[in-house]
Amino acid sequence: MAAKIAAASVHLFTALGAVAALLAMQAVLAKDWGGVFVWLGVAFFIDGVDGFFARLVGVSRVLPRFSGDRLDLVVDYVTYVFVPVLALMEAGFLTGWPGFVVAGLMLLSSLYHFSDQESKSDDHCFVGFPAVWNIVAFYLFAFAAGPVMTYGTLLLCVVLTFVPLRWVHPLRVKALRPVTVALTLAWSAAAAHSLWSGFPASPVAQVILAAVLLYGCGLSLVWYNR
Repeated sequence: MAAKIAAASVHLFTALGAVAALLAMQAVLAKDWGGVFVWLGVAFFIDGVDGFFARLVGVSRVLPRFSGDRLDLVVDYVTYVFVPVLALMEAGFLTGWPGFVVAGLMLLSSLYHFSDQESKSDDHCFVGFPAVWNIVAFYLFAFAAGPVMTYGTLLLCVVLTFVPLRWVHPLRVKALRPVTVALTLAWSAAAAHSLWSGFPASPVAQVILAAVLLYGCGLSLVWYNR
C-alpha cells in the first residue's frame, strides 16, 4: 500500500503541471506576461524532476494501469505548446491571418512530434525540434522580437520538427556536462531576473540568454550530429 501511495503521489505531482497551465492561462488573459512564464516555469520544473521520482518509486511497476508517459504528454502539450502559442497571439507577436496560420502550424507540427514514437534517441536526445515553444516564446518576449524575427524563428522551428537532427537534453547530456550544468544555472538566473524586472530582458540578461542558446545549438549540431 505504501508503494502504491508513493507512486500515486508521483502521478499527482506530474498532473499538477495542468494546474500550473490553468494559472498560466489566466495570466495570459490578464496580459500578465511575467506571470505567464512564472507558471510555465513551474510546469517546466515539474516536468524536469518528475521522471526522477517516477524511477525512484517504480511507478510503472507499482501502478501499471496508469501511464506516466501518457500523463506527461498531455500536460506537456498544454504547457509547452498551447499556452505559449496563445500567449504569442494575445501579446501581439502573431496577428491577423498570417499569425493564425503560423499558430496553427505550431500546434499541428507539435502533435506530429508528440505522437512520434522515435522522437528520442538512445542517448537521450530529441529527434527533430522538441516542441519547446515555451522556451521559444520566452526568448521572443525577452528580446522584444519584431515581426521578421518572430515569424522567421517560428517557421524555422516548425520546419525543424520534421528534420531528424538530434537536440540535446540539458539535464541528461553527457558531453561537456560541467559546462552545460554551469550554463544552465546561468540561464536560469538570467531568466529569473528577466521575469523579476519585466520584459524585455536587460542587456546583460540578453547576452547570457543568447550565449546559452548558441552553446546549446552548437553542442547539438556539432557534437551530437557528427
